Amino acid sequence: MYVISKEFHFSASHRLASLPPGHQCARMHGHNYQVVLELRCDDTELTEAGFVRDFGELDEFKNWLDATFDHRHLNDAVPGMNPSAENLARWVYHQWIGRLPELSCVRVSETPRTWAAYRGK
Repeated sequence: MYVISKEFHFSASHRLASLPPGHQCARMHGHNYQVVLELRCDDTELTEAGFVRDFGELDEFKNWLDATFDHRHLNDAVPGMNPSAENLARWVYHQWIGRLPELSCVRVSETPRTWAAYRGK
């Protein structure tokens, strides 16, 4: 199995619901997010050039990520969803699995030491 990944960045604010009143994440705050897409395939699925997918083809994802999330309030960008890192990872995966069939995992980081991942089948 071959695996490639590419990291992307955006900055945004959010508030998380269902937390105790004094919890720091219940207040509006912001992060410099990192999103990593992981794509995989087996030997028979590599492109003629030997790629899982050309990294240049992921520019479309970067443009979408910037337009959808960068310098936005995530509660407004994805209405009806509590925008935790876990929920964002799942939501992004389901938005892109149709366009990137090799997509196997989306990882979202709010801080350099914390990550959430959503893995497809």
